[in-house]
Formats: sequence, C-alpha cells, structure tokens
Amino acid sequence: MKALVLGLLFSFFSLQAQNTIDYRFVFGTENSPEQATTVSPQLPYQSDTGYGFDFGTAYRVTQHNNGFKANAPVYFSVDVPEGIYNITIILSGKDTEMTVKAESKRLLAFREKLDTPDKRVKTFTVAVYNPEISENYKVGLKDRELGKLDWDRKLTLEFLGNSTIHEIHITPVTDTRTLFLAGDSTVTNQDVEPWASWGQFITAYLDENIAVSNQASSGASLASFKGSRIDKILSQLKPEDFVIIEFGHNDEKIKGEGNGAWGLYTDLLTDFIQRIREKKGVPILITPTQRRAFEGAKLKETHGDFPDAMRKVAKEEDVLLVDLTKMTTQMYKAWGPEESRKAFVQYPANTFPGQSSKLEDNTHFSNFGANEIALAVANAIRNSDSELKKYIATETPNNDPSQPNPADSYTIPFSSRFQIEKPDGN
Repeated sequence: MKALVLGLLFSFFSLQAQNTIDYRFVFGTENSPEQATTVSPQLPYQSDTGYGFDFGTAYRVTQHNNGFKANAPVYFSVDVPEGIYNITIILSGKDTEMTVKAESKRLLAFREKLDTPDKRVKTFTVAVYNPEISENYKVGLKDRELGKLDWDRKLTLEFLGNSTIHEIHITPVTDTRTLFLAGDSTVTNQDVEPWASWGQFITAYLDENIAVSNQASSGASLASFKGSRIDKILSQLKPEDFVIIEFGHNDEKIKGEGNGAWGLYTDLLTDFIQRIREKKGVPILITPTQRRAFEGAKLKETHGDFPDAMRKVAKEEDVLLVDLTKMTTQMYKAWGPEESRKAFVQYPANTFPGQSSKLEDNTHFSNFGANEIALAVANAIRNSDSELKKYIATETPNNDPSQPNPADSYTIPFSSRFQIEKPDGN
C-alpha cells in the first residue's frame, strides 16, 4: 500500500509537455483553476462528454464547495486511450478513511485513514488496455468479458469511504515498467463481488513506479491463452517489463495424446518464455494455487504433475519460480478445514443481493483469501533475486504462508456490483 504524502504543491500538478492530453478534474462549486475541468454536482458519465459518475452512482454523490463525498461506492469514469497513467487524487477529511479501486476492482488504496483536516495526496499507476492488437486483429474476448471494465475504453476509479475527494489528475506516462499477468480465474481481475483473485490485490503491494496489466482470463489454459491473448501482451511488452505466468487449473482438463503436464503444458510454458525473452522481457513462473480439498483434516493434492512440470521448466530455463502451490497448501493446512472456508467464496444464502442459495466454492477466493495470497506472492518476490523486488512497496507487511493471518484480520468494503454466477474454470 502506498503511503499518503502530506502537503499540496501546485507545481507537482503542473501540466507536462506531452503529445497526449493530461486530465485534471476538480470537484465542487468553487471556481475552477485554469487548465482544469470542473465536474458539476452528480454529473453522470455520458459518452459525448467522456467523463462522469458511472454505473448509476451519481445520485450517491454529495457535492460540497470544494469536493464531493458519498455514502456508498461511487464510480468515476474517463475516456482515455490505451496506455499507462499516473493517477493523483487530492482528498481530505479528519477521522475518515478511503479505499480506492481501479477498473475491474484492482485494489490501489486499502482503507487509508486520514487523521487531519489538511489535504493529502495519493498517487498510483494504472494500465489501461483495450482488445485491439493490430488492424483487424483483436483479443478473443468471451461473452462474459465484453462488459468487463478492464476491456472497455474508459479508465474507471471506484471510491469507497467517507473522505472528501477534491481533485483527480490523470497523466499519461511512457517510461514506466509494466508487470503483465497471464493466468486463469485465480489470477484475473474479478469484475464483481464476492469473487476475487490475488492478481487484483497485488496492485496494493507495489509502488507507483510500476504498472500492473492483468490480462488473465477466467477459464483460461496455456492452450487457450496462446494466440490473441499472449499476442496482446507481446504487442505491449517493452524491454525489461515483467510477465508472470500462472496456469494449471484448466490445463489439467485437456485430455488426449501429447497433452498433460509433461506434454502440451511443458511445451507451451517453454514457448511463452522464449517469446517473452525475444522481446527482452522478464518471465516469471508461478505454480497454480491449491484447491481447498479436505478429506477430514487432510488436504488433498489436486494438481497432479503440473506443479512439478512448471518447477522443471523454471529450472531448465533459469526463470524465477514462485511456488504458490506449496505456499497455499501451507496456508490451508494451517487454517484447517473450517477456517480455510473464509478464504474462499463460501457464504450462506441471502448474504448478497439476489443470492437465494448458499455459495460454496473451493477454487475461487474471497477478498480475504485473495489478499492473503497476494501478500505471499509479494513477499516471495521481495525475498528473490528478481529486479521486480525493487517495486514491492516498503509498507508491505511480512507474510509467512505457514502462519497465515486469521480471517478477521482483513476486511475491505465491498464494491456495489455483484454476480452470483461463479467465474469460468475450476
């Protein structure tokens, strides 16, 4: 989590000479500064203006003379081209707190507490991407992804808290390194509650000097990711950018001669690594998260030879390996059969709107579980020899998977968009 910086220096926000547009939105009824757009009270997003409060949340906004507050989650969207953006938010409010998410629930600021009425500044970096790869060639999105905030043509910020938001600055940058994520439903940015993944929480444990472009997809295998999915990443990849690869859950379901852990899976891992290196990128392998599969008090292994196959490829190709299979196995065993339920989407009926029956998923994570795994990944990277460790935020707490945090140690405000249907994949 990135620390709030005290003070407000106008020169910090001066417009920079660039080929693309800087965006500066000022909220409130006071006079707008030059080169800024004043957002009128409760202005809904409209395609003709290209900005505004989105997804029917404008009515929740309470406008003040120098900012806005809301009594429930509020989305603010801006039409922007594909690219990397520095986002700066000016906020205030004594004894208040604010959680900020971007796009498809990427966690940027977690319950940041303000203890002074003075204005403060929060800065982070967000990757915005769209399906286009080249002329007449696009990412093959699934039907369920067509409305996903990650793949639309807007930058969407979600505010959950009672602090006052004064200004939002959005500045395109070109010299920032990017961490790309390629994986399945345990990695992808889950768009709606109560589903979550470690990939959308790792953003809170990286500093503002790196952007995360999470292009993982629910239900994906290495085989389905080959083609437009990996081509999209490679089309954006710059020298020294990082690419994390985590697959296994859905690769296990591909049957037939030449498939399996020591066939297609190994071949495609090696192919992805070579193609990333050809672009001078830095590949990182992560073994698949364990499923919660207890038989009594004993946790079963559910991934067969796939973790070993990835370990072997990592050694042969001299690639950093984060053994998330091992770490999540340690977590679940430490929690035990009952406490581990809280790390997954397991809720009684009527917990969420429109949920008439209980949810009992042993693959996909709750916010608590996703955060705990993100912490484990961040610490594994911090303790490695990878250059990526330089971008782990200094405030990131230490984490030992064999001694995981209790479920009541982490609560985060729910976004207001829900879907009971589980993500693709298992």
